Amino acid sequence: MVVDVLVHVTVDVNGFLVEALLSWVSEVNSIFQIFHGGDLMLTRRDLLVATVSLCVTLGLVVLARPETAVMHSTVFDWNSIQAEPKLHGATRRFFQAPTATLDELELHVTTLNPGKAPHPPHKHSDEELIIIKEGTVESTLNGEARTAGPGSVIFQASNEMHGLRNVSDKPATYFVIKWISPGMKKQ
Repeated sequence: MVVDVLVHVTVDVNGFLVEALLSWVSEVNSIFQIFHGGDLMLTRRDLLVATVSLCVTLGLVVLARPETAVMHSTVFDWNSIQAEPKLHGATRRFFQAPTATLDELELHVTTLNPGKAPHPPHKHSDEELIIIKEGTVESTLNGEARTAGPGSVIFQASNEMHGLRNVSDKPATYFVIKWISPGMKKQ
């Protein structure tokens, strides 16, 4: 006798509805009949063990998936962000998190002491916008140096050499907005 079983399992984990429709038992019976000329007899205990195993496996898969909450609309108060002293000046880190459309969005503000650079010229796959708040910086993009003062905007494209240096006699402060498009983030 062929055992036709249809087990419907619904598991709700972390707000995701996982529906698993297990009709494989009748398929196994059909294959067993074709190759062995007989019926595969499964007990209720066998079906219970299979169902529990499936639920545990699905639960572990969902729990093993890294879930990082996306950043939602918010306000960041300048005075509540601690300035971290650095050799070149200071840095305020506002956020670095995934959003609904980006793998990562970052905003930090750097203050450079006169004549200082935050790091040597370099390149990376993510893109950046720099908005000068105060002071004057020299921006080197692919070997070409240009000065930028308050209100100026610098775009640093993916994988192009870039660097900054404070060329004024007072501190220079600028906002850095950096993003990583979907699929670009290193694992």
